[in-house]
Amino acid sequence: MSDEPTTPGSDPLIGRALVAGAAEGAVLYSSEPLSFWGGYDAETGEIIDRRHPLAGRTGTGRIMAIPATRGSSTTTAVLLEAIRRGTAPAAFLTRGPDTFLALAAIVAAQLYGRTPPVVALSPRDFETLRAITRIRLEETGAIFAY
Repeated sequence: MSDEPTTPGSDPLIGRALVAGAAEGAVLYSSEPLSFWGGYDAETGEIIDRRHPLAGRTGTGRIMAIPATRGSSTTTAVLLEAIRRGTAPAAFLTRGPDTFLALAAIVAAQLYGRTPPVVALSPRDFETLRAITRIRLEETGAIFAY
């Protein structure tokens, strides 16, 4: 994991790919953890936890940057349903490893042949995402802002 923040055109952030994969798109960033159980609508992709800073926003197809999931293992079940329906984020960037997101991505690969990448970043690199609107994520865990 890098020590320097990235800006468009600079060196990439390097995260630890918990579930490898490539993705590209708009970043949906929050400094607050998210519970998918009761916080994410698997049918629509909307964040429905009204107390969360991302309430009302849609995660579908975006690069979701959240520090971690909150709550229990039911996060995995909700995320699996969103992956099955095509309403899940395209990838997840977290502040350190998140086992619930990784588990959902691994199981989705087996059940549905679809795997959203899950990449863990250092706290400093995760904070850098606050100022980045679009990224390209490579299978190696390299993240390029553009």
